[in-house]
Amino acid sequence: MRRCAAPTSTSRRARSGISRQLSEQRGGGFAFGPPKSDAGHRTVAIPSVITPDLASHIVTFAAPGDDGLVFTSSAGRPLRRSNFCRRNWHPALRAAGLPAIHFHDLRHTGNQFAADEGANLRELMDRMGHSTTQAAMAYLHGSDERQQAIADALSSRAAAELGRSETRPSGTQRARRRGRTS
Repeated sequence: MRRCAAPTSTSRRARSGISRQLSEQRGGGFAFGPPKSDAGHRTVAIPSVITPDLASHIVTFAAPGDDGLVFTSSAGRPLRRSNFCRRNWHPALRAAGLPAIHFHDLRHTGNQFAADEGANLRELMDRMGHSTTQAAMAYLHGSDERQQAIADALSSRAAAELGRSETRPSGTQRARRRGRTS
C-alpha cells in the first residue's frame, strides 16, 4: 500500500484504493504492476476500529511522499516475504503464544469474518479482488459456531413469523400434553 492509497480519515467511512501491486521479481528487486485481474482494481472499506492504528503507523513508519510504501522493512525498503517472516512474523507469533500460521492466513481469516458478518459471495469477491467465484470460495470456511448461529437465526425468524415466543410449546406439544391428562 502506498501513502496515496491509504485512508486519510479515521472516520467510519475510511477507504483504500487498490490500482497496482508490488511484486518481488525473480533474481531480485521489486516492480509495480497492475493487479492480477481487472477485479483487482478496487476500493476497499477499512474497518473503523483499525483506522487510528493505521494512521499512527503511517506517521511513524511509512516511507515519505505520496508514493511512499506504508509497510516497509526497518531500513525503509519493500518487505521481502522471506525476511519479513523470519525476522518479524515468526518471532511475533512466538511472543504472542500463537501457533505457526502463514501471514497469508490473515487474508482467509479476514474474509471469513466478513462472510460471518453477512457478506455475500459477490461482496467478498469485490473485497478480495477476485473475478471468479472459484477463487473467492477458496477463502471461505464453515464452522460449527457459524452453523449454530444460522440455526439460531432461523429459529428466531420462524418464531417471529409464527407470532409466538421460542419458549411457548408448539401445538403438537400441547396436544400431546392434553392426551396424557385425559
